[in-house]
Amino acid sequence: MQQIALRASRYPQRLEWQERPWLDRLWDVIATRAHRYFAAAKWRQYWFVRRVMAAQARLESLDTAESRKALQTLRLALRREGVTDRHLAECFAHVRLQTQQVLGVSHYPVQIRGGYLMARGLLVEMDTGEGKTLTATLPAAAMALAGYRVQVITVNDYLAARDAAQLSPVYARLGLRCAVVREDDDEAAHRDGFAADICYCTGKTLAFDYLRDRMALGDRLSTLAMDLDGFTGRWQQNVRLPGLQFALIDEADSILVDEARTPLIIAATADQADVDFYARAIELARALRKDEDFIEAGEQQGYDLTGKGRERLADWCAGLGGAWSHQAQREYAVCRALLALHGFRRDVHYIIDEDAVVIVDEQTGRVMPDRSWEAGMHQLIELKEDVPVTAQRQTLARISYQLFFQRFLHLAGMSGTAREVAHELIGHYGLPVVRIPPHRRSQRANVGRAMYASQVQKWQAVVERCEQFYASGRAVLVGTRSIESAEALAVRMREQNIPYQLLHARQDAEEAGIIARAGQPGQITIATNMAGRGTDIALHDAVRSRGGLHVILTEGHESRRIDRQLIGRCARQGEPGSYEMMFSLEDDLLKDSQAARWLALREHDGLLPGIWQPLAWGLYRAAQRRLERRHRRVRAQLLRTEYRLRRSLSFTGRME
Repeated sequence: MQQIALRASRYPQRLEWQERPWLDRLWDVIATRAHRYFAAAKWRQYWFVRRVMAAQARLESLDTAESRKALQTLRLALRREGVTDRHLAECFAHVRLQTQQVLGVSHYPVQIRGGYLMARGLLVEMDTGEGKTLTATLPAAAMALAGYRVQVITVNDYLAARDAAQLSPVYARLGLRCAVVREDDDEAAHRDGFAADICYCTGKTLAFDYLRDRMALGDRLSTLAMDLDGFTGRWQQNVRLPGLQFALIDEADSILVDEARTPLIIAATADQADVDFYARAIELARALRKDEDFIEAGEQQGYDLTGKGRERLADWCAGLGGAWSHQAQREYAVCRALLALHGFRRDVHYIIDEDAVVIVDEQTGRVMPDRSWEAGMHQLIELKEDVPVTAQRQTLARISYQLFFQRFLHLAGMSGTAREVAHELIGHYGLPVVRIPPHRRSQRANVGRAMYASQVQKWQAVVERCEQFYASGRAVLVGTRSIESAEALAVRMREQNIPYQLLHARQDAEEAGIIARAGQPGQITIATNMAGRGTDIALHDAVRSRGGLHVILTEGHESRRIDRQLIGRCARQGEPGSYEMMFSLEDDLLKDSQAARWLALREHDGLLPGIWQPLAWGLYRAAQRRLERRHRRVRAQLLRTEYRLRRSLSFTGRME
């Protein structure tokens, strides 16, 4: 494996220029698994917790001056001898003591175990509500004291700013500077924030700044060239990051897996989009008839023309000239237009905000106003929705999340739902997954699942269920997959005069207030997704005494992990809570299932009879697994494409 590790330079990182041979990949898997079993052995975790407690007891007997001297001695030892278990235990003791004094809270033993594993380069799975934000302070502070620049990566700017503001006083007591970098901050703020000992930011912000650095540096990666740039001031003017030294990723499965299907691209505005060409493609696509002129392509989630459709398109385009005279080009353009018309749905994949198409992230339910679809798809959807057409973008630099995070010298993470993608995290990032049990035994109750023949019957049953809980004074969280479904349910709730509050991409500004009220007696909250919200739903005492928060899942997502994230909103930290699933055979996951259609067409009065329930749920789980495999193939193909691109660029000398 050709690998360059620039550890002692101005821009430390690990660079891998080519895809690793299969023997190297096999050895990496064996080595990471051995590391997992050695570093993550339970006896070792318990032994480490005892060392931390003993070290803290010694620190508590010191006065302020002696404690500061001990911290300074520890800092020097870390940089001279490395991050050994003995030094790490003392670091954790200092962090735990300062957290108690500043925030009035203390790390639980399970959080110490999680922090230890992350400091050793593992990905920790901790149940939602177990305090992962506080857990992250332990490895972040330890690695910063050891001289590494640390980036704590979260899923959005709000969480990054909140965590940095809350934890900065703790880091300051340890002699560490903490900063936050938001995506919309200016260049000087980015440079200053990343120069801090510990920086909170999003993965997207960090990766785009890395691409900008790569564009600024070009091929000037030698130690001599970087030193000359520092002497002339060019370095200080152009470079934002201190290299890729230690990254600690919150919601790691969301960032490393879910977001890894799309490459990160820096683009400049090109010439105005060929509106006439795209408008003609949409016009032709609208004139084609489904099943007769075009069919769904299935596995690729696109559309393909039939023989009759190709003939009809050729007749319509006769005499048009230009690209329309070439069969391959006109058929590609029309198939893209068919995908825009039928594959992308308003209030599911995007919303219209101030006459602009804004993409919605299904994984988090949030809007992404700074992103656009490539290859003309964004312009086609704008024409479909009759909003102003934006200019296309010309790619200047790109990188995938897989390749970017492989370049960190040290990588660790935490998540509430990572076990389903553990093999992929090891294979792509060398991150073994270790589960940490909850601090208190879970009281979460599964009250059952129900499959309905149609969505109409399902929504009626959901409304009736909410009415029951509203009357009993329980708080309910209803999870939907899309904005469209959430608003359709809201209409039914209004018709039945059931009070509710709505949380989806259109309500991001009111998010904190909505979540604050979600635990009140009789409160019904409808949410598209709760992943990455980063805020616990505080329960009123009356709700707690009546069984806690109840979660209703109304439709399965493309990944079972997202369903688990929603379920994890109830019964946190040992509190009471319950959940149930209410799905239908007409849900999006089963739209291509012939067996589901056959079941739905049979005479059923709402709920499927007991004899058909196991079959229906089996079809649903099979559809989820099929989509998970598809997305896994997409991510693997993206990484292979990145490797091929870099191999080709290596011959031109323009390799990134």
